[in-house]
Amino acid sequence: RHPALARRGSSVVGARRRRATTAPPPPAATASPSSSAPPPLMVDGTEDLPERQDAIDAAAASVGSLTRKIIDLGDDAGAADALYEAIVEWATETKNVELYDAQDEAVMELCEGNNVLLTTPTGSGKTLVATAAIAAATARGDAAWYTAPLKALVTEKFFQLVGDFGAKNVGLLTGDASVNPTAPIICCTAEVLANAALRRGRELDCGLIVADEFHYYGDRDRGWAWQVPMVELPDAQFLLMSATFGDASKFQALLAKNAAGRECAIVGSDAERPVPLAFEYRETPLLESIQEIVERKKAPVYVVNFTQRSANERAQDLCSSITLTGDEKAAIAEEMRGFKFDTPVGNELRRFISHGVGVHHAGLLPKYRLLVEKLAGKGLLKCVCGTDTLGVGVNVPIRTVLFTQLCKFDGNKVRLLSTREFQQIAGRAGRRGFDDEGHVWCQAPAHVVENKRAEAKAAAAAEKSGKKAKKIKKSQPPEKGFVQWNADTFKRMETSSPETLDSSFEVTHGMLLAVLSRYGDGKKSLYDLLVRNHEPLIRRRRHQKRAITMYRSLRDAGIIQEAGTMDVGGRSVTLGFDLQDQFSLTQPLSLFAVQFLPTLLRKYGESRSRLRDEAYALDVLSVLEAVLDTPQAVTYAQVNRMKRRAIASMKNDGVEYDDRMKTIETMDYPRPLEDELEAAYEPFQKNHPYVGNESLKCKSIAREMYDLGLSFNEYVVHHGLNRSEGAVLRYLTDAYKSLVQNVPENLKSQGVNDLEEWLGESIRQVDSSLIDEWEALKDPA
Repeated sequence: RHPALARRGSSVVGARRRRATTAPPPPAATASPSSSAPPPLMVDGTEDLPERQDAIDAAAASVGSLTRKIIDLGDDAGAADALYEAIVEWATETKNVELYDAQDEAVMELCEGNNVLLTTPTGSGKTLVATAAIAAATARGDAAWYTAPLKALVTEKFFQLVGDFGAKNVGLLTGDASVNPTAPIICCTAEVLANAALRRGRELDCGLIVADEFHYYGDRDRGWAWQVPMVELPDAQFLLMSATFGDASKFQALLAKNAAGRECAIVGSDAERPVPLAFEYRETPLLESIQEIVERKKAPVYVVNFTQRSANERAQDLCSSITLTGDEKAAIAEEMRGFKFDTPVGNELRRFISHGVGVHHAGLLPKYRLLVEKLAGKGLLKCVCGTDTLGVGVNVPIRTVLFTQLCKFDGNKVRLLSTREFQQIAGRAGRRGFDDEGHVWCQAPAHVVENKRAEAKAAAAAEKSGKKAKKIKKSQPPEKGFVQWNADTFKRMETSSPETLDSSFEVTHGMLLAVLSRYGDGKKSLYDLLVRNHEPLIRRRRHQKRAITMYRSLRDAGIIQEAGTMDVGGRSVTLGFDLQDQFSLTQPLSLFAVQFLPTLLRKYGESRSRLRDEAYALDVLSVLEAVLDTPQAVTYAQVNRMKRRAIASMKNDGVEYDDRMKTIETMDYPRPLEDELEAAYEPFQKNHPYVGNESLKCKSIAREMYDLGLSFNEYVVHHGLNRSEGAVLRYLTDAYKSLVQNVPENLKSQGVNDLEEWLGESIRQVDSSLIDEWEALKDPA
């Protein structure tokens, strides 16, 4: 048995059923009776959903909670007026909040069962409106779903709703973990709800959808997840919320076409920010600007970076610039007491936080981001150095937002921020109940600041000497990774209206399989989705042609089979022979991977020794890794490590410098099976034109971790990936999901099952902080 798996024991939750092979079973191991198994990993977030969500549990509602308020209404809970009055009374008495006009209007519309497009500015109480909508839905006996783009935001709302409705009444689904999935209130990422809607359509138990940060509807890669529920769940009530909606009338018209026939109100278009913003363009060095913010009592400050590396570097610089009082240091130390900084980056983060500086970006594990949010929420951090993802709804009280630049790399090119992106981030400044005014500062480009300072210095020297100022050599802007901005750019982003939200929809293998696996006529459901989506006519036709080509490919590959008539499960199309219920194709080239896997079976034979079965399993993993996106931070670290070792070896052997440099130029990260996969991919690409320019991305990350016998922490240290722990965890999770979903059951051997078990267990052991916190709320004793 693999040493990393053996030392963890066999406390794997939901381990998959073993298939009989010639390889002997692994030795049994027992977990300590006192140890608590970590939560099971999810695949697409929908596995644990029941046919019907539970009803509200009155016993779980604490005195003073909104649930208790609704229950106390008795038979009047279904009456809009009584419901509205109860919610307003709860907000006033329990939350000590007087509703703004826009909040009041939105709550009334929602209590009457109407759809609402809430367009109020950031900080104007959209969360309270969402809570009211959920209360009204559960009072009617409907299941309520809250969705958001980021797991951090979903998690924050989950715990807030637990406080309002009781731990047993709220569930969490993030795609990675499942907490209380049968609850009548579900908090989830947008993709989880979209996948559930694709799999079940109108049979999904969903009476209300609260879509927070709805401007993601226009996101190039993820917008489909905000569109699918609007198409597939026409009976539900919708609350769509965004501070940067732009023109909301198109969505009002789209929702008006839904089967439920609900009225749709646009609320808050003319609302003013409860906390006004003051904008300032700065031409001083960054550290001086931050020190001035702190000295002028405008902290906490959110220092906006656009790479994880720069966020960490800013935090490092600030540790020597920010000073804390003894009481402030003691308060931080008390909050950190008992917290486990038990991964390689932990000591660095502990040092940052002890200086009153937080770091928040996707490269960190969830538990570290939650800690920063908690400390910032209590006013213990002077600065939070984050990427632009902190600008998406996470409720961290920030007085000042400081943009370090106004351009970003969007995956294709470096460009200026859009008006919507700028206003979403700027809107985090100034929070109701914390500030009378918020501040948005923007740094001039570094070369402009440097030139201005040099000019001032030359002018001062000239005035002192009485001579003409010397001509200075001006610094130039970076040649790469930079787009010029100035004060006019800043002003334009401040005052312009957000861009129009356009449809972003894409047909994938996973989408086809999800819809076709429904009870009933899956092909008819797929046809409806392709006709009723929000794309312009010309793009809808393109999607329809692509779907037909994909359908034929899946049929020819045996992934789907046409039943001719409805089978006993009520389906007209079924998954092929020996494909498990969780089978899906999660990546653009997943079908290629599935079609290539039988090649490995022929290569290693049906009957094989344990060692050959392990080699077969590792090759299966390499095929799956070849169709996953490449985490550049990991492959870059792999190459650097190889080069360092090679240089040291060549130095010992007396190899000349030029020869050493020539040798390492050709080095690349490991790419198992590259030649075999590329040879098979060429004809596949010709026969499946819909793959377009997609290419294989052969690499060895999960496989390397297994081969070296390393745990997650050990692997991070091995390659010096301390600041990319989150990226490593996300990649390993994707690899695990591919093992679960993309490998047909008849190709899963004992070795593959052991590998799947080891990888799942490795991931589960990294961070279970969300589960621990929920368990504490559910059962305080």
